[in-house]
Amino acid sequence: MASSVKQFCTICYDDGISNSAVTWCTECEIFFCEPCQKPHGKSRLSKNHKTMSVENYQKIPTFIQEISSQCKDHSKKFELYCSYHACPCCVQCTTDKHQKCHDMKPLSDILKQVKSSASVQLLKTDLKDVKENLDTAIKYLKTRISTINNQKKKAIEEIQKTRKSIADYLNKLEQTILDDLEFKHSKLKLRMTTLVGQMEQRASKMKQIRSEFTEMTKHATELQMYIGLREIEKTTSQTAKYIEDLESGDSFYENNLEVKISSALRSISQDAKSFGDIKINTTSSTLQIKTGRKDQAQHLVPKGPGIDLIKPSFSKKLIIPENMRFLDIYATIILPDSKFVILDYNKKQLLMFSNDGIFIRQIVTFTDDPFDACFVKNNTVAVALGEANQTVFVDVEKNTIIERIEFPHKCDGVASDG
Repeated sequence: MASSVKQFCTICYDDGISNSAVTWCTECEIFFCEPCQKPHGKSRLSKNHKTMSVENYQKIPTFIQEISSQCKDHSKKFELYCSYHACPCCVQCTTDKHQKCHDMKPLSDILKQVKSSASVQLLKTDLKDVKENLDTAIKYLKTRISTINNQKKKAIEEIQKTRKSIADYLNKLEQTILDDLEFKHSKLKLRMTTLVGQMEQRASKMKQIRSEFTEMTKHATELQMYIGLREIEKTTSQTAKYIEDLESGDSFYENNLEVKISSALRSISQDAKSFGDIKINTTSSTLQIKTGRKDQAQHLVPKGPGIDLIKPSFSKKLIIPENMRFLDIYATIILPDSKFVILDYNKKQLLMFSNDGIFIRQIVTFTDDPFDACFVKNNTVAVALGEANQTVFVDVEKNTIIERIEFPHKCDGVASDG
């Protein structure tokens, strides 16, 4: 973003005066007020310097304003360009840091016609294409968000519909068994209530006979007593026979009501561990963006050194504990904090080592064969699980698998661009 800070004349400000600047010298890299710019423009040493108005200077992005033409280490003007390190250098830099760099060129040759070069136009086109691609991708993702929102809504409706269907069916089954219970209870109760009524009538009759028998023994004549005893004996015998018949039959059987819940119904609470599964099915993207140039690697400056000029050197050795000698290392990862993560295929595990090469701990073990691993971001490492058709994300600080990605094919390799 361009700067909007008010600029003061550098020369006047050094003298404690705050005069507003009107121009900026691109070579002196200082601001001038109107009185100070006149001698600067007339001096033999600076009259050919290029200047720009403060208004135009403030249109320059802040990070560009911070780029200086002078070496911060030696306070001397950049005059050379090191192709090996791809950086500008002052004369003293060549003896301090670039003694072994042979491909040094005049900086003026590198910067010649840089603004009118084809690369600038190509980059301008690239910026436009990238912006359009971002806009297209954002629109695409917003559409995808709307789509999955609708999918979530439909999934909720399906879950609730299924829940209601099950509830309605269970209500129907419940009402059926309650009706059956009511019918059988009523049948049993009616039978016993009827029998109780009959027996109560006989009991009342026997009570009356007992009372009459008592009075008869007190006041009846012998003849009346003789005939009365025979009648009472007959009634008593009939009642006794009635009770015996009831007892020998099934009238006194204990009919108990009992409910037996369907085993299929009970299994719902025992066997149904979830309402269902929510899966994320991954398919190829339908997003279409503009293809970038195949020559994106073109630079405004000459290429750096070839692989034949790169001189590798020994840096670090990892110390494997005695009980871990038989490691089958399929991948080694260097984390941002310089710790090391090793993927051991033999025991299907991730191991962490300190930046000094000392073993710290086992991060996690896998049930499937791990074939490759790479750093993703923060504390996250991705591991390819081959024939399990999965890539998993592992939090190497929390020692846990935090996400799984399913594939319709084997996953023997994994890489990340962030």
